[in-house]
Amino acid sequence: MLVWLFRGLSVSQFFIFPNQTGTATSSPVITSLPPLINISKVEEWMKSNAYEPTTIKQTKKRLRYLMSNCNTNNPEEVKRFISNKSCSNAYKECLIETYDIYIQSKHKRWDKPFYSRYDKKRKAPKEQLIDFIIQHAKPVTRLKLMVEKDLGTRPIELFWLKVGDIDLTTGNVSITGAKHTIGREGKLNANTLTLLKLYIEQNNLRIYDQIFKGKNADNFAENYRHLRNSLAKKYSMPELKQVQLYDFRRFKASKEYHLSRNLLLVKQLLGHKHIVQTEKYISLFDEANIAWVPIVAGTDEEIKQAIQDDCILVCQANGKTYFKKPA
Repeated sequence: MLVWLFRGLSVSQFFIFPNQTGTATSSPVITSLPPLINISKVEEWMKSNAYEPTTIKQTKKRLRYLMSNCNTNNPEEVKRFISNKSCSNAYKECLIETYDIYIQSKHKRWDKPFYSRYDKKRKAPKEQLIDFIIQHAKPVTRLKLMVEKDLGTRPIELFWLKVGDIDLTTGNVSITGAKHTIGREGKLNANTLTLLKLYIEQNNLRIYDQIFKGKNADNFAENYRHLRNSLAKKYSMPELKQVQLYDFRRFKASKEYHLSRNLLLVKQLLGHKHIVQTEKYISLFDEANIAWVPIVAGTDEEIKQAIQDDCILVCQANGKTYFKKPA
């Protein structure tokens, strides 16, 4: 007689199979496995409650993970599995929130635990590292990264941009805010705008066309990591591996704060609802250790270019205007 035990069943729940004579040695007790989560129904519930597609995708992925490791019909077992898992409190919180979505979709209630995150602030990367990655990227990827650097957009916001969102004369950009945040305006650097206009012309894009087609933000992030890691290996620069795609956004926040010292302005540029969010994106530069590049402008065009490059005005003397910018 064979006895099979399944994950999620108590010791008293098992199948009894008949012996070789075809008769059972005791009265058979047939117990079915607990039903698995119906991912499709959870997805349908999330869509009807206006969850973002990216949130739905991550929720489905984490629900499958929970199903493969514990009995998701038993909230206490789910909580035990998560509490015993060797991971950060931030990830435990994500798993709890995922399971809570499933519970809500079933119109049930449970004793939801709370995990306190240990807040850690990432430092914005040096501009030299960002520029190195940009310079060694393929043309389309290079353009995407240049736009990310200039605007500080989230990757998903980059793929929402349409031709009509950009003033191709001034470089002003109307950005649609993701994650239910505030829409905002940004401005492209002159070099970025030149390349973007060429890209739009070559691809025959019209005013309502999405600028970057074909791949979504997740694929873009994956391709970026591959590019970054290959460059780190090829040029023996392990520090490149520390530059995440979101660090382009952190760099924008830190640079704008350094130039303006205006936290509210940076909050507006990033589209945050709360200033606490903005503070997490800003890395304070060490003024004593900054290497400055002097910029001397003798004509109106040179002054205009220095302003477009976010140079800091130092003084005017001998008919020239002197600026500086971080190296």
